[in-house]
Amino acid sequence: MSTDSQTAPDPLPGSSPGTTAIDLFCGAGGLAYGLKSAGLRVVAGVDLDPSCKFPLEKNTGAVFKQRDVTDLTTEDLVEWFGDAPRRVLAGCAPCQPFSTYSQSRKSKDDRWMLLREFKRLALAVKPDVVTMENVAGLAKQDVWTEFTDALRGAGYKVWAREVNCVDYGVPQARKRLVMLASLLGPIELEKPEPIETDVFSAIGHLDPIPAGAAALDDPLHSASSLSDINLERIQKSRPGGTWRDWPESLRAACHRRPTGKTYPSVYGRMEWKKPSPTITTQCYGFGNGRFGHPDQDRAITLREAAILQSFPKEYQFLRKGEVVSFTRLGTLIGNAVPPKLGEAIGQSIQRHLAMHPVIEQLQ
Repeated sequence: MSTDSQTAPDPLPGSSPGTTAIDLFCGAGGLAYGLKSAGLRVVAGVDLDPSCKFPLEKNTGAVFKQRDVTDLTTEDLVEWFGDAPRRVLAGCAPCQPFSTYSQSRKSKDDRWMLLREFKRLALAVKPDVVTMENVAGLAKQDVWTEFTDALRGAGYKVWAREVNCVDYGVPQARKRLVMLASLLGPIELEKPEPIETDVFSAIGHLDPIPAGAAALDDPLHSASSLSDINLERIQKSRPGGTWRDWPESLRAACHRRPTGKTYPSVYGRMEWKKPSPTITTQCYGFGNGRFGHPDQDRAITLREAAILQSFPKEYQFLRKGEVVSFTRLGTLIGNAVPPKLGEAIGQSIQRHLAMHPVIEQLQ
């Protein structure tokens, strides 16, 4: 049984009731939460990482399945979908060379194995709608053409575009590839309404804390510690600036390389009135990118990173009393599908399905 205690949201006006989704490679539940917010019923999330179980189940109501997607069968998915009148298969197959799933893969071709497994399941089960969110560069790979052509060959109408998440209410400059495919007719991600999103509106209200500390009422609002030299560096940094603002004595060896590859965004502060840079799995470290807080002398906290990914402030990643691990939580947060983008995907699916009602509903 689910551990979720939240009430499911009311369906969107004109949406299709009873739409059920399964989220493959679910992570901490960003996509599932977005789909749920759009009124879809997410019944299962699949991932190899056991750390995903609590946040997925607690925040979305889906049942977590700790499984290798390569071992999933058609029968598994059919069982989980049950007698749902409309079925959606969603996911974000890890395809980056640096992803956790692919670090052990020696062959370049093996990097795409998980996308091919997603394709295998989609073609076998043939849900009404298939959706995927992924790295923007995937669209340039032959395996992507192979995937989308296979869906078209099976009768799907396929839409795929690179989108900037900031256009969908995510306070972050993050470009992603979104695909929607339907057996019922043409489908696309609806155009976003203009939304102003910036770092200040997202995290400016949170309590200030020093480096190496955590808020008493929220263990996720926790900042990593700084070495003495990095504390000096961030004190000399300005929002939107670079290491060139520092005195020579504080500059790192990589900044002096004759190649000219000087990493200007490393050790940078964010700016209040702009979206954040792309949140990565190491966003809690000041030296890992432009992850310095705009005016506090520290890197952003895990909670701030989650909010910049568009998770709501109350999203629970940890059980009460569970120890905070920056590495583990940074991975969950940085790899997540931004929930606001997931919600936009869910809304587009709901309105599309409403245009194609189940025949029994008309009788």
